[in-house]
Amino acid sequence: MKKNKNNEGGLVYSTNKELMNNPFAALANLASADHENATPAKQNLIVRLETKHRAGKAVTVILGFIGTENEMEDLCKHLKTKCGTGGSVKDGEILVQGDFRDKVCTLLQEKNYKAKRGN
Repeated sequence: MKKNKNNEGGLVYSTNKELMNNPFAALANLASADHENATPAKQNLIVRLETKHRAGKAVTVILGFIGTENEMEDLCKHLKTKCGTGGSVKDGEILVQGDFRDKVCTLLQEKNYKAKRGN
C-alpha cells in the first residue's frame, strides 16, 4: 500500500453534476454556503460527555458547530475561560476538559446558540 497516496477528497459518487466535474471547487462552494448561513440561532449544537480513549478523564464535547476554524477557536476560548479549565478544537469538535455540560449549555444559549445536552 502506498504511503504517499493522493487524496482525492473521498468522493465516490454524487448525483450533483458539479461535484463530479470538479469535486474540489464544488465542495468548497458548498462549505462556504454553509458558513454564510450559519448564524448562532440556526445552529443546533449537542453538548455531551465522553470518557472513552481518555484514560478515564471526562471531557465535554460540543458537536455540530458550523463556522470557520477561527470562530470555533474563539468560542472554545470563551468556554474555557468561563469554565476555568483547559480544552481544544479537534476534528470539528470543541473539547472542554471536565464535566461542564450544564454550564456549557447555559453559556452557549447566552450567545444565542441552540444547545441541548446529549447523552
